[in-house]
Amino acid sequence: MFYVIGKAVLALLAAAGLLAVGWLLLGAMVAPVGRGRIYAVVPAGGDGERLEQELAGLRWLEKGGMARFTVIIADCGLTEQGRRLAALLAGRDSGTILCAIERLPACLQEEKQV
Repeated sequence: MFYVIGKAVLALLAAAGLLAVGWLLLGAMVAPVGRGRIYAVVPAGGDGERLEQELAGLRWLEKGGMARFTVIIADCGLTEQGRRLAALLAGRDSGTILCAIERLPACLQEEKQV
């Protein structure tokens, strides 16, 4: 009895492993890694309450190999405290830029030239 249950569990684990490998291979084929310049524009307003979590989520995608992009924090009415937070977060990571929403086209143009 335990032999049959052990074989069933082993078969289930093997199937789950094959599914995970297939999922990773499919993700690697369709992920936009290394296919030109990609920008993630994060609109930020107020005190930037969710800004740190949003940037952490984007960096998680990048660390997982799912995407490579430059993050632009678009100042859509940040308070002084929010601007300080955004500047701190942009200073931590060389792939993050703080830009006023009115200057967004200029920021993208400047980034292309670098």
